[in-house]
Amino acid sequence: MTPDTSVVVVSHRPGAWLAPCLASVLPQAGEVLCVDNGADGEAAAVAGPMGATVVRSPTNVGFTGGVALGLARARGAVVGVLNDDAVAGPTWLAAAGAVLEDPSVAAVTPKVVLAGTYAEVVLDDDPWFAPGDARPLGRRLTTVTVDGDEVLEALQGAGVHDLETATDTGARWRWTAGRAPFYVPVPDGGGTELCVEGEPVRPRTRCTLLNHAGSFLEFHGVAGEYGLGAPDDGRFDTPAERFGFSGTAPVFRADTLRRLGSFAVPFFAYNEDTDWCLRARLAGLRVVYDPGATVHHRLSATSHGSRSATVRFLARRNAALCLLRNAPAPVAARQLRALWRHGADPEVRRAVRSRMAWALSSRLAAHRTWTTTPRRVWMRWAGADTTWDTSPARPRPR
Repeated sequence: MTPDTSVVVVSHRPGAWLAPCLASVLPQAGEVLCVDNGADGEAAAVAGPMGATVVRSPTNVGFTGGVALGLARARGAVVGVLNDDAVAGPTWLAAAGAVLEDPSVAAVTPKVVLAGTYAEVVLDDDPWFAPGDARPLGRRLTTVTVDGDEVLEALQGAGVHDLETATDTGARWRWTAGRAPFYVPVPDGGGTELCVEGEPVRPRTRCTLLNHAGSFLEFHGVAGEYGLGAPDDGRFDTPAERFGFSGTAPVFRADTLRRLGSFAVPFFAYNEDTDWCLRARLAGLRVVYDPGATVHHRLSATSHGSRSATVRFLARRNAALCLLRNAPAPVAARQLRALWRHGADPEVRRAVRSRMAWALSSRLAAHRTWTTTPRRVWMRWAGADTTWDTSPARPRPR
């Protein structure tokens, strides 16, 4: 156990994943605070008997509000924030604490891998390009099944593009990307029947996949997960500085949180991690990826990810607010013009407009912590580290 450490776990819809999450951090932290975030005591009923300190919120104040409640009670000099659908490796806090001894480091993110096992599929398709489409295309997938269960939406990897849906019929499909590998979630061990478009397919191998090894910054201000969908076969085992973290399992010094503040509470959820990392960058601090510990994550177990209209709304609204708070003025203005013309539905535009004054005033308030400019942050990080090794899985080094 590392005594002078705290871990905050926010739980709104506790499922079977909460107990393993708490069990993974109770032996390694001085205190674990579980925020029962409008969960009607369900999270408290799990966390209290396990030995965690319960912080109750009678209503759902969002991930950002829940983290703020937990941090207000945290006493450790090193503080981790862990999603309730994640399980931390035993050295998560200790490894991060060692990196945080460098005062220039604002936060540490571990290697985060997707929970479960994936089968690697490589199709023998020459890539081609549709008119006006810059993506390499292979074939149009409408059904991928494992033991008869449809898993099209759960495919990962560089070899498959995002899910598309026909507005008139509701039909769904995903394009492959030629011979690039893609990955299908399968049960651990045992034989499995995997079919692509109704035809049995023999997987090339089975492996675990990266969720992220830190995050990168797009030119338009939205962050992406570095390494998403690539095999965890040793290629992400080198520490590195990244633009930022994705909020599954970051670790901070408490004094940095006091200086910069918690996640922006008005965001409620989504893009709060990008916003915080931009604030840290503007304050002249760094974010470091440390593969010395691994966290396993059940992707979007609690929020259902982009399938949820609420998630899509919050992500779009908060992306605009994040730019207003942190981006170079030309970048923010360009993206807001696009939003107002054709980039979002009226509800998102109204929500951004209603919080615009808060975003601009909070930008002015944060200016006192800046040691550099948004323009310099964008010059260094926008468009950097947006690609990684997506080749097929290989045996792990011994």
